[in-house]
Amino acid sequence: MSTHLTTIQASNHPIYFNEKGYEALNIHLKENKYSNLFIIVDSNTNEFCLPKLLPVLETDLTIEIIEFENGEINKNIETCVQIWNVLTELGADRKSLVINLGGGVVTDLGGFVASTFKRGIDFINIPTTLLSMVDASVGGKNGVDLGNLKNQIGVFNLPVMVLVDTDYLETVPKNEMRSGLAEMLKHGLIFDKNYWEQFLDLDAIDFADFDPLIHRSVAIKNEIVTLDPTEKNIRKSLNFGHTLGHAIESYFLESDDKTTLLHGEAIAVGMILESYISLEKNLITIAEYKDIKTAIKAIFDDISFDEKDIDPILELLIHDKKNEYGSIQFALIESIGKIKINQLVENELILNAFRDYKS
Repeated sequence: MSTHLTTIQASNHPIYFNEKGYEALNIHLKENKYSNLFIIVDSNTNEFCLPKLLPVLETDLTIEIIEFENGEINKNIETCVQIWNVLTELGADRKSLVINLGGGVVTDLGGFVASTFKRGIDFINIPTTLLSMVDASVGGKNGVDLGNLKNQIGVFNLPVMVLVDTDYLETVPKNEMRSGLAEMLKHGLIFDKNYWEQFLDLDAIDFADFDPLIHRSVAIKNEIVTLDPTEKNIRKSLNFGHTLGHAIESYFLESDDKTTLLHGEAIAVGMILESYISLEKNLITIAEYKDIKTAIKAIFDDISFDEKDIDPILELLIHDKKNEYGSIQFALIESIGKIKINQLVENELILNAFRDYKS
């Protein structure tokens, strides 16, 4: 793994890469008079990632580990209540520090727990999956699901630092790596055509030296959220693939007869569907659409939809956070590398997109 990646400055905190991150973390612990330190993990990162982090922490602070069961199904307010109670019992105060060590579920939920406990205490994110490195750890969105509705409850609040250590990816299963790849593809499609084209020949990608691609992905997301921290404008571009993708993810999460999808697997479908809608609205060419569909289907398995699945998925769109004044807003691509936000899409077009996905 390469370690020489420049630190990225987010709006008011640094995003460090690899070794540099631990040096910065230890300096931060020395310079700030924290009362104690809480590390939030899930059952996976407790086993596979914590043993790597603990030995490099240089501090005399009392360290408490708070673990919850892994999985999106536990990203809810009940888990938060349990953690708030544990923090209270263990004597956390306004000068406590939280480190969130894990994938997107841990950083989303841990960030929300820290942002709301005693009206907000400092937290640091150490993302351990590809998805959380290139997406969840950047941009200050923290929150939890409400039932099966994704990220309905949450706040915008920034960590004091983010530490991306790509060595953690050695603990990540192949399907989770693929899930993260979906967000990287998205960053290319909405912002950087050259970056997108680097993924068109997967055999040529050296996953042993994947760091520069991760770094570029983080930089793209950071550039967008710095321009628009609370999603009034250009940040909506990051929702490409997510309007339908989140609805599909929620539907598969709540359906007993469906296998739960990883976030990236649902977003991959969403990107194909929303690219088709972009084509039908004359924003991209048929050649661009075929490139996108072929590239994504080369990486991700097809998801099967029956006619009976489509209506409940459309129902879930109504609850999408991006909606305003009761209408569903899409971010669509306008040629590869450019985006068009606040696009209204009628149901008939969405149905056609599902038909085309199956073909």
